[in-house]
Amino acid sequence: MEHLFRGLFDTELTTVISATDFILCMGSAIGLGLLLAICYMYRTRYTKSYVITLALLPAVVCVVIMLVNGNVGTGVAVAGAFSLVRFRSAPGTAREICALFLAMGAGLTCGMGYLGFAVLFTLIMCIMFLLYNSLDFGIGKNEETYKTLNVTIPEDLDYTGVFDDIFAEYTTEHHLSRVKTTNMGSMFRLTYQVTLKNAAREKEMIDQIRCRNGNLEITVSGQETPVTEL
Repeated sequence: MEHLFRGLFDTELTTVISATDFILCMGSAIGLGLLLAICYMYRTRYTKSYVITLALLPAVVCVVIMLVNGNVGTGVAVAGAFSLVRFRSAPGTAREICALFLAMGAGLTCGMGYLGFAVLFTLIMCIMFLLYNSLDFGIGKNEETYKTLNVTIPEDLDYTGVFDDIFAEYTTEHHLSRVKTTNMGSMFRLTYQVTLKNAAREKEMIDQIRCRNGNLEITVSGQETPVTEL
């Protein structure tokens, strides 16, 4: 039975992992991956595919580390293969990347055979993850004042500084991030990133802009800032 789990290129000097140890490490990695996935779903927007990946990733990393088993050349080759995944995946948020690193850490610890440390590491990180989420750790106090403002203006209106006096009254910071032509080039759509002085005066600012742009379309939405991404 043991011959079924021996490699074709194994020698007498090669340390072979027993089937029992393999199953024990794999089972531990799968259990820890499931725990990480459950904790990640708490008060977090997620997709089914991502949660399944997070649950299985520790087991995959665990098997890779067990099979490398001290072989430096194989380890370098595996690291190069894993690095290629970066170019086949969509950019993720900082929270998603952190969860992937946690899963990889748990898998690495299981693959090295330190099952107790793997369990302890996963439990501590899951507790801290849940604690930070429940406390809304890191949320800006004035997040409601960060807005993305889309304003449509006619083509004969020079958009350079056209709303500067209004922004000076209602915002502490503003900048024009995008200009786009619409309606067969007869109009411009301007996108501003603004920080309001007082969120309660948002309607007043919109009314002032409406008078300036001829009552054309205006859209205000929450600002999608890059600080949530890596």
